[in-house]
Order: sequence, then C-alpha cells, then structure tokens
Amino acid sequence: MHSKPLSKIDLGFLPTPVARLSNLDSILGGPEIYIKRDDLTGLAFGGNKTRKLEFLLQDALTRGCDSIITAGAAQSNHCRQTAAATARLQMECHLVLGGEAPQLANGNLLLDKLLGCRIHWAGDHRKGEDIPRVAEQLQASGKNPYIVPYGGSNELGAYAFVHALEELERQLDMRQFTHLVFASSSGGTQAGLMLGKALCGGQYRLLGIGIDKGETGDVPFERFIVELANSTSDLVDANASFSQQDLILDTRYVGDGYGVVGELETEAISLLARHEGILLDPVYTGRAMGGLIDMIRRGELGAADRVLFWHTGGTPSLFAYADSFQTCASP
Repeated sequence: MHSKPLSKIDLGFLPTPVARLSNLDSILGGPEIYIKRDDLTGLAFGGNKTRKLEFLLQDALTRGCDSIITAGAAQSNHCRQTAAATARLQMECHLVLGGEAPQLANGNLLLDKLLGCRIHWAGDHRKGEDIPRVAEQLQASGKNPYIVPYGGSNELGAYAFVHALEELERQLDMRQFTHLVFASSSGGTQAGLMLGKALCGGQYRLLGIGIDKGETGDVPFERFIVELANSTSDLVDANASFSQQDLILDTRYVGDGYGVVGELETEAISLLARHEGILLDPVYTGRAMGGLIDMIRRGELGAADRVLFWHTGGTPSLFAYADSFQTCASP
C-alpha cells in the first residue's frame, strides 16, 4: 500500500531515539518495554507536536500567511511548540489559551512568553472556540492568518504520524512488537498512526490511552479519530479505510479529567525518573504510562509481549505541577 508524499519544513531533530526501559522491565516483571523519545524533537524542549507543525506550517508558508493562530490549555505543549516554530520562522504567533492570566507564569506558559507569542485568554474555552474571533481581528488589521487546529489534529497533522511511523519502522523491526502505546487527546496522533500502520503492514496493536473526558465538537471522540484517519487516507490517495473496530482507545485512566494529576500519574512519573532517568509530563505521558503500568500489573500485558511506548513530550509542564510532586521529591 502506498501514499503520495506531502511537503514539510524541517523543524525537529529527527529521527528521535528509541531505548529499552530495562530497569522498568525488571520492576514490573512483565513485557519488554521500549520508548520512542519524541520529547527530544528539539524545538523548545521538544514534543510530538513538532512533527505536525512541520507539515502545517509548510502549508501556511505555501499559502502566503504571515501569522499563526492556535489554541489549547494554559500549559499546552502544542501551543509552546507552535510558539517556538513561529519564532524560528519569524512569523507572528497568537495563542488562544483557556483560563485566566496567572500572576506568575511558569512551565509552558513561561516559555510561550519567552518565545514572543501573543496570548489571548479565553476562560472556559481551551479547544479553540475563540479562534474565529481572533482571526477576524487579524484580518481586519490587514493580516493573513493561518489557523492551526487544536492539537494540530487535522489531515496534515495526522499525516505527520504516518511519516513518524515510517521513521520508527526504519529503527526497529516492529514485527517483533505486540503493542504500541501512546497518549490520545486531540486525535491526530492516533489517526496518523492508524494510517501509518496500515501503510506499513503492521501487526501490532495500537493502544491509545484516553487523556480527556471531553469530545471533539458535536462528534464523539472515537468517531472523530476514525473519520480523521479516513480523510487523511483520502488526502494522500492511500486507499485505506477504517471503522470503529480498528480503533483501540482505553478510557479507564481519565480519572478526574484533563490535567488533574492523581496517584496514577505521580507514581508513573516517579518510577521513570528514579529508575530510568527519563521525565514524563503530568498531563499526557504520565497518564499514558500509568495506564500501561496498570495493565501490566493486571496481567493484561505479560512476559510474552513486547511494547513500544511513544513519549510524546511535555516535560516543561512538570514545573507548573510542582505541588503534586513535593511528597515524592525525596527518597
């Protein structure tokens, strides 16, 4: 199965490395666990959104746009990487962030400010509901803005993970793996991996760990992912089609909701930090790794399995959640 390539601009330090988590293997006594280090993509502390931005911002440049608008939560990794990418390209950046301006900026928000973007606070709206208003203001001032969707999750953003999975296939013999585990929030990463797996003929299970209780507009999240995988396939003439039966989205670990840190996340972050020297973030990878650890302890994944965990980045937000980790900061 083949697809037509799409143009991109190089923003990240790719390929990102893959490593064996042998210490974690020993502690859990389950499958072999490997990790794909997209926290090392290199753009302002890295993260998987850099991959999406390579395709999205190439499209913006092709269209002659002079400013970028995107949205997210106050500690959005996607927004931080967008701010960094636009700084590199010397484009004006507007971030529409949920919540209100804090007295002291830290974590990703501090980096947003250092990177020189313009922040529009949107209260309860953290998924881009206020982007049209900002776009209208920019157009009225003579700008030609380009809208990067929430999480970078449209067909261009999803295609970035077709490209990413091809990278992974060159690094590892994925025929030896039974599962690929990752955080699933805005849907683009999972949709792209689904298409990438089909194009590469992968036999492993793609296991998305749900991060957010919310749905995508009027469409249930599961349906959105499947539809995005199909529309991305259409965009690149891949001749692949997907249904709900092709989607695995485990929502058992959402807890009290998006960005609410509990014991699941703090234990997973502490385990990786103390035994592998790798930092996870409290919103996405901490929850996804916590889910993976729980599945191993339940016996859902065992010694016969081999698992690849995709680290999607986000570590700067650790500093915004410092209070959650005070009790585990010392041995």
